[in-house]
Amino acid sequence: MAKRIRFSYDKEGDVLDISLGEPRKAIAREINDDFFIRVDVKSKEIVGFSVLNFEKGFHKSGESKTIPLSAKFALAGR
Repeated sequence: MAKRIRFSYDKEGDVLDISLGEPRKAIAREINDDFFIRVDVKSKEIVGFSVLNFEKGFHKSGESKTIPLSAKFALAGR
């Protein structure tokens, strides 16, 4: 079953959230500076990502950043 990717940005907190599928209970685990994965408590499946200091981090460095994750993507039917 395809999961929709949902993006939200909290400008005041400078936090970018990316959710995979419907929101569900999860725990956050930092895997890189200011980058967290959210993991489902029961299934241990990754259900989202959070990037702290998103705007500040990218505007200061002017560089791209990499994150140690791999994914498979497909275009869902409309």
